[in-house]
Amino acid sequence: MFREEVAKMEGLAERITKLRGSLDVDRKREEIQELEEKMLAPNFWDDADGAQKILKARTALEKDVSEYERLSRELEEVRAVVELGSEAQDEELLAEANALNAALEGGVAQAEFRKMLSGTHDASSAFVSINAGAGGTESQDWAEMLLRMYLRYCEKKRWKTEITDFQAGDEAGVKGVTFAVTGEFAYGYLKAEAGIHRLVRISPFDSNARRHTSFASVFVFPVIEEGEIDIKIADSDLRVDTYRSSGAGGQHVNTTDSAIRITHIPTGIVVACQSERSQHMNKATALKVLRSKLYEMELRERESKASEIAGEKKEIGWGSQIRSYVLHPYKMVKDLRTGVESGNPDAVLDGDLEDFVIAFLMGVRRETADI
Repeated sequence: MFREEVAKMEGLAERITKLRGSLDVDRKREEIQELEEKMLAPNFWDDADGAQKILKARTALEKDVSEYERLSRELEEVRAVVELGSEAQDEELLAEANALNAALEGGVAQAEFRKMLSGTHDASSAFVSINAGAGGTESQDWAEMLLRMYLRYCEKKRWKTEITDFQAGDEAGVKGVTFAVTGEFAYGYLKAEAGIHRLVRISPFDSNARRHTSFASVFVFPVIEEGEIDIKIADSDLRVDTYRSSGAGGQHVNTTDSAIRITHIPTGIVVACQSERSQHMNKATALKVLRSKLYEMELRERESKASEIAGEKKEIGWGSQIRSYVLHPYKMVKDLRTGVESGNPDAVLDGDLEDFVIAFLMGVRRETADI
């Protein structure tokens, strides 16, 4: 029996060694030392923004290094118990070795998954925008269902959410909504949800109880702080309008006279914020959303050019759904990119999204998956 624990331990030791290389632990230790030398300079705090960037960079580097060091310590603990138990053939030590191996396996698996969240802004907070597609009340109700689904998902992840803009539907639901998600790796996880979502159900708004198909789009942007990247927004490029919130009041946003709508004239991007009672704070949040959208647009343009060079052509539009939610004539949710599915749409719509998100981030792909 101890042989099995030894084999498990050796397999985990191999994976930890690979993590050391993929995390580039040695280089990060050197970078931490270089940053700490900069922090010792007498004029370090003269540039407050630059100092904050250095502190943030050091924290990120230290996190990866400390994660690897923690796993290494746990591996040595397992090794000590396994060696001692093998010599004494002690059943209690065997049980302890089994438990330690299982805990270490979980830690290694989590570290391996976190490697998938190594993009420039994956660790950032995020903005999520949901917009109803064509179809009036049907699609607007579907957009609100998606809003609830993501708020529940964020709650399960213990991320803080705040609705910044809410455009109520004509009869029910929402035409469009944007909310901020504050939490570690919020963007890294939620970027898996960007795309077109399709709902098939018997309409609660149709007196003839016919089946309807509704669409809504989800956009996810990393929160980009001012000065973090080179996105310049000239005041002359902005049209700023103030208006009274027409949202759902206390349920979603504060009803105030200080709501802000900003139009970025060169791109036509329109952002709004009505969550704060202060016009100044609403404008600051709206500018933050605009900065994030401009950054995302720049990234898409770069990717588009790269695809053209590579001879790729991707369809963009309502025909490119990423996930279907079927409530009639059968119940199923299926991700059209990965093939991951669930026969419990009620749980998915209550925020049970982790299987779909992880499969996408781990690079699972399916050639054809239609329902």
